Amino acid sequence: MPRKIIDLSVPLETGIASDPPMALPQIDYFDHQVTADQITGFFPGLTKEQLPDGEGWAVEQLRVSTHNGTHLDAPWHYASTMNNGERAITIDEVPLEWCFNPGVKLDFRHMDDGYVVTAADVEAELKRIGHELQPFDIVVVNTAAGAHYGKPDFLAKGCGMGREATLYLTERGVRVTGTDAWSWDAPFVHTAKKFAETHDPRIIWEGHRAGMEIGYCHIEKLTNLDQLPATGYEIACFPFKIKAASAGFTRAVAIFND
Repeated sequence: MPRKIIDLSVPLETGIASDPPMALPQIDYFDHQVTADQITGFFPGLTKEQLPDGEGWAVEQLRVSTHNGTHLDAPWHYASTMNNGERAITIDEVPLEWCFNPGVKLDFRHMDDGYVVTAADVEAELKRIGHELQPFDIVVVNTAAGAHYGKPDFLAKGCGMGREATLYLTERGVRVTGTDAWSWDAPFVHTAKKFAETHDPRIIWEGHRAGMEIGYCHIEKLTNLDQLPATGYEIACFPFKIKAASAGFTRAVAIFND
């Protein structure tokens, strides 16, 4: 059966505005010209000149956070507990059954930067696209941030999913969500302004913290969501298995089977 795959993952890259300065990834590239001695060191008597074209191998060293690039957050990232008191699961404990399911796209590109999406907004968008949520649907949110990845204003772009919007999804059995923004929540720069006015700590990271009530995962820094229809495909987002970690890198893709 012919199928089409759309890559929903950004490349891990240095030198762009992908994360706050203290969390930017670093990649050291070692090409074939500088690594010949790494090979000859394994084989006493071997010289660089005996290697094909005098070359070693290409290899990279990474200094990264588990939250760099396109990644899947585990409930452990949001808090130490989930489901109202259970120990939150880490990324190596996330059920793989959660990570390969029908995809649903909510298009919120028209919403203002910093806007906090409500349950009513989610319900209205589902009605517009004619979809009734099913347990384990993977729901991704197309925001204004997707078009700004790597640009200086990326961290301030896009709307965010509030507590009630998140619970609207998880109460209906959704266990994996995603966004093309830096965070599932509204950009911190906008939330900080609201906090300065209200001094209400409940608005800080409220979409993430909803995982304390119902455990769920979300994917951050997706791309190409503008290429997806509302439904009609599956999303695969299996995370890299890091022991006891709060997140894992994922090569998220949308798979169309016809």
